[in-house]
Amino acid sequence: MTNKDLAELIFPNIDKTVEDYEKMYPERGNVVVTRIAPSPTGYMHIGGIYQSIVDYIIAKRNNGVFMLRIEDTDQKREVKEAVELIHDALNTYGLIPDEYEEDGKVVGNYGPYVQSERKEIYQAFIKHLIEIGRAYPCFCTKEDLDELRVMQDHKKQRTGYYGKYAKCRNLTVDEMINNIKEGKPYVIRFKSMGDFEHKFKFHDEVKGDLELSENDEDFVIMKSDNGLPTYHFAHLVDDHLMRTTYVVRGEEWLSSAPKHVELFQAFNFELPKYVHTPLIIKKEGNSIRKISKRKDPEATMSYYSEHGYPKEAVIESLMTIINSNYEEWHTENPDKTFLDFDYNPTKMSAGGAYYDLEKLNSLSKDIISKKKAHDVYLESYEWAKKYNLKLAELIDNNPSYYESILNIEREQEKPRKDIAYYAMIEDLIWYMFNSEFDNREKTYEWKNVTDIGEIKNILHTYIEKYYDANDDKDTWFNKVKELCDELGYASNIKEYKQNPDKYKGNVADISTVIRVAVTTKSNTPDLYEILKLLGKDEILRRIEIL
Repeated sequence: MTNKDLAELIFPNIDKTVEDYEKMYPERGNVVVTRIAPSPTGYMHIGGIYQSIVDYIIAKRNNGVFMLRIEDTDQKREVKEAVELIHDALNTYGLIPDEYEEDGKVVGNYGPYVQSERKEIYQAFIKHLIEIGRAYPCFCTKEDLDELRVMQDHKKQRTGYYGKYAKCRNLTVDEMINNIKEGKPYVIRFKSMGDFEHKFKFHDEVKGDLELSENDEDFVIMKSDNGLPTYHFAHLVDDHLMRTTYVVRGEEWLSSAPKHVELFQAFNFELPKYVHTPLIIKKEGNSIRKISKRKDPEATMSYYSEHGYPKEAVIESLMTIINSNYEEWHTENPDKTFLDFDYNPTKMSAGGAYYDLEKLNSLSKDIISKKKAHDVYLESYEWAKKYNLKLAELIDNNPSYYESILNIEREQEKPRKDIAYYAMIEDLIWYMFNSEFDNREKTYEWKNVTDIGEIKNILHTYIEKYYDANDDKDTWFNKVKELCDELGYASNIKEYKQNPDKYKGNVADISTVIRVAVTTKSNTPDLYEILKLLGKDEILRRIEIL
């Protein structure tokens, strides 16, 4: 019996060859091709968007192809709605693939773009390896492998299925065929020709030129349960046939590079360029650790949707950790987008990409502050309809009034920066709605003036003698100063500081009394604008219920 007999026994229905698939998926010429290849095992991770941005930039900056491939070979861990969540996340952030598969629709000529649908392609390549003696069935049980690992640990040797420990590689073809005919379960392993003691040069676009030990492990390339490949083999077949030119993936995969290099060499295929991105890390007390779906809610993209962060804020925050010079560049080029930036993989952090929510909030506040009131209205309303129905109802009752609230201190040279994400809005502006003002439990934040009799005297004098809704801002403030003079408060802060004992307080104290009376807050956006929007009748009503 020969290797071809063995291959035919294992794959009797596979009649296409590697050459057939080479013709079906021809080279693309000099086109740059990148791919994002998530596993549908749960929510989209922040690291997935982080890597997608890198893929997207490389492709779009070179007029290339950005591809989405669903890696669903680990079907035991697959989550039903995960593929939809992946598409939603990419669409939300404008990272639209050029080639993909969704709901049975295939866009592109290099699909299927779902690995479980490519089973016959993988098996044709594995069949070829068996025929040339570079792959074989392994009949070792889990107990056999556990025993091997214990023995290697005891001898303080490197663990793994390699060299003299790869006992099934020494079976004859006849023995392998007989085991299969007897119904013994098996996996398919790659037969390595490497020597762990030998080093080879490997170039990573982030880390530069490296020296790595050759792979000598006979690792599994096809599982026993469903005939699907492992990640290692699917990477070889898919990225070769799809003509991927850049493989962007986390640096945890760098240790697997020797396996992948040997696989590509076994077929005499050209290696793609590798971009091993630093892990996203965060500070926890005095320690630094990898961001985790289990521990950190901000690790999943649903966190940003639920909070209502603008998509550009999330992208900007990730760009600052993708390249160390991005923030300086964007400050100098405020009107350009991340696609105008000349991404350089060598400027990715070698020690991990530190992701900071405080930094995100700061960037987001700046971005939201520069938006037109109408744009904030539209974006926050769309968010509220999904995540805050009470706010959506308040907006529905009077959309133009809501937009006017958002426009306070907005479209000016130095706009206010108090909104980091749209989930903050209700708590920031609830007092502007009469129904909320009446129904909420209120705590008035009185400051320097706390005597309720004095407070009421200030307010009634102000509303009865000085407030006029038709006043411009300068006239309004001058009247507040007149109120100060009448009631014994300093209308000039400088004079008050020179002789504080001469006055009950100053103009800031008077303004605070008015502010707190109508909002309950001692710190709000521009008081003049708030009073104009509330109107005299509502101001008077709020004063009366004190």
